[in-house]
Amino acid sequence: MNIWVAGARPRTLPAAVVPVVVGTAAAAGETDIVAWRAVAALVVALTLQVGTNYANDYSDGVRGTDTVRVGPTRLVASGLAAPAAVKRAALAAFGVAGLAGTALAVAVGPELFVVGAASIAAGWLYTGGPRPYGYLGLGELFVFVFFGLVATAGSAYVQQEELTWLALAAAVPPGLLSTALLVVNNLRDIPTDRAAGKHTLAVRLGDAATRKLYAALVIGAHVAVVLAAVDRPGALVALLGLLLAAGPVAMVLQGARGPALIPVLGATGRVQLATGGLLALGLWLSG
Repeated sequence: MNIWVAGARPRTLPAAVVPVVVGTAAAAGETDIVAWRAVAALVVALTLQVGTNYANDYSDGVRGTDTVRVGPTRLVASGLAAPAAVKRAALAAFGVAGLAGTALAVAVGPELFVVGAASIAAGWLYTGGPRPYGYLGLGELFVFVFFGLVATAGSAYVQQEELTWLALAAAVPPGLLSTALLVVNNLRDIPTDRAAGKHTLAVRLGDAATRKLYAALVIGAHVAVVLAAVDRPGALVALLGLLLAAGPVAMVLQGARGPALIPVLGATGRVQLATGGLLALGLWLSG
C-alpha cells in the first residue's frame, strides 16, 4: 500500500483540492451550494490527478526515460510495480473520475461529458501517446488550463450552471500555483530530462530562466487575487499566502538544485493550500 500511495504522489494533490474549494466558494453567494455536487467535483479532481500521476509513471517507465531519478521513486522505472499494474491503476482512477463526472453531467448538462473526456485525455497524453505534449514543453500550459481554469470554474459551474467572470478570475491563482508545482518539479529534473530527450519547458528555457519563471508564477498567483477581489473584496486575505511563499521562492532563486528541491515541491503545495484556503474563505465570507 505504501508503494501505491507514493506512486500517487500525494504532494501534488493540493493541485486537485484547491481549485474545487475555490470554485465552490466563488459560487457561494450566487446560488445555494449543493453539497453532493461539491463532493463529486472533488472526487473528479483528485482521481484525475492520481490517474495522471500513475499514467505519467507508466508512460515514462515503458519509454525508459525515468531510469535515473532525483525526485520521488517511480513505480515502473524502479521495478516496484509491473507496467501493466500501473497502467491499470491509472485507468481505474480515470474510471472513478468518469463515474463521478457522469453523475454531475446527468444533473447539470451533457457539456460536462466533453470537459471530462478532454481532462482524461490531457492526463493520459501528458507523457503518453505517440507525441506526449509534456515532452514538447507544453505541460505548464495544460496544467494551467485544466488544474486552474477548468477545475476551478468547472466547480463553480456545477453549482451555478453558468460560467461567470468571478469563477474565471478566481481560477487564475490556483492555476498559476499548480503550474509552479510542475515548474519546480521539472527544474529539479533538468539534467535527467535533457539526457533522456524530454524537452520540457524547463529544459528549453534552461536553469536560470526556469527559476525566474517559478518565482513569477508564485508571486503572480498572489497578485492575481486582485482579479477576484473586484467582485469579492474578502479575497484579498489570500495575500497572506505570500508569507509562506517567501521561503520556497528564496530557495529556488538562491540556487537549490537536485534533492534540495524536493522540499520546495512540498512547500509549494503548502503555499497552494494556504493561499487557496484563504482565497476560498474570503470569497465565501464576502459572497
